[in-house]
Amino acid sequence: MAISYDIVKTLIRTEKGTVLELERKYLFQVDRRSTKVDIRRAIESIYKVKVQDVNTIVVPGKKKRVRQALGRTPDWKKAVVTLKEGSKIEVT
Repeated sequence: MAISYDIVKTLIRTEKGTVLELERKYLFQVDRRSTKVDIRRAIESIYKVKVQDVNTIVVPGKKKRVRQALGRTPDWKKAVVTLKEGSKIEVT
């Protein structure tokens, strides 16, 4: 089993993410190999909150070009975590 900080990489702070916080939903970038159960346990241990639901999305990488060379950014996994009533993550 991986360490919680290896599973949850970062809290995603975007305009959409701040709107979802009103519904107790938070966006996280997570490890691609992690499961919903792993993500739930990691969020509960790191932030000391109760998780109601976890939804995951694999975001495909974008095509990039550097001079004549074509390339791609890597795919990454995003988790939308819904907290139980009364739980909140303090974001500074």
